[in-house]
Amino acid sequence: MGPSDRNDPQNRAQAVFTASEQRDKSVRAEIEKERAATDAKTARLRALRLAKEAADAAEQAANPPPAAAKAGRKSAGKKSVKS
Repeated sequence: MGPSDRNDPQNRAQAVFTASEQRDKSVRAEIEKERAATDAKTARLRALRLAKEAADAAEQAANPPPAAAKAGRKSAGKKSVKS
């Protein structure tokens, strides 16, 4: 047995570890990319919502709803006529 046989399991372990680190790095990059996309989408939707709320408020200020007229007393139904 030579020195290369003794290092063979260590070399394999190092290769597995290196591959694992590369996968982890790839996964972290993918997660960061997805997080950035989600943040961008959230910011866009928030801007749209705020713009809509501002437009609705401006329209409401320009065209206030008519005030409801006070309702008079209404009869409950037909009046009975006694014979």
